[in-house]
Amino acid sequence: MCTSIVVNKKKTIVGWNLDLLGMEHRVRKDERGVYIEVYDMKEGWMPLFGANSRGDFVGMPTCWPFDDRSDPKGDGENVLLLDIDLLLQKKTLQQVRELAQERPVYSVPGSTFMSALSDAQGNVLYIVPGQGCLYQERPEYTVMTNFSPFKGFRETHPWMGMDRYNTARKMLENAGDDFDAEDCFAVLRAASQTVCPTVVSMVFDVQAGTVYWCTDRQWDDIHTAVLQDVSGQGE
Repeated sequence: MCTSIVVNKKKTIVGWNLDLLGMEHRVRKDERGVYIEVYDMKEGWMPLFGANSRGDFVGMPTCWPFDDRSDPKGDGENVLLLDIDLLLQKKTLQQVRELAQERPVYSVPGSTFMSALSDAQGNVLYIVPGQGCLYQERPEYTVMTNFSPFKGFRETHPWMGMDRYNTARKMLENAGDDFDAEDCFAVLRAASQTVCPTVVSMVFDVQAGTVYWCTDRQWDDIHTAVLQDVSGQGE
């Protein structure tokens, strides 16, 4: 599940709801970023979502319905590894974009994990393994939930998050130029879930280099981290 939003008004504000059922997770921070990590029996703690000190943000909603074109086939890029490389600053957003445009991108067998990526300039890259990638240069706002932007409304599924998508879109259509972290939390709260519960809600004020988050929809208990250097420059 999950909801990802990017807003470019006076500020670039990124929001992320991680909706997760039955998987061990944690939030970890260091001088280079704030990471939402998920525990994998084979790989250990994997930093799959979050913000880094360069100004990038990584979200990864699951696509419903599942598309078997995303299953690994031959030589290609793994969407999880691309996301981790961006989050850990091993690649820039433009490098990830080039790879996604030039080579097949796959997910893990049986699951279509999408990428909702952004950089310090507010540019957005969506990757849907097996379907393609969509790049937007500093959009006013954009939303991704659990359906493919390439398929839109053509396929339906109870988990696709169309209700969350429409709720977020409507709120962002009416947002003012002073949209800030508090406003972003209001959108995330409206798009949160309890069936597949929202376990982490995170907001990134990119220019301020400040990450805010709460766990388990505890909207009055917000944690804050200020990153050391948001330069927007690749390494």
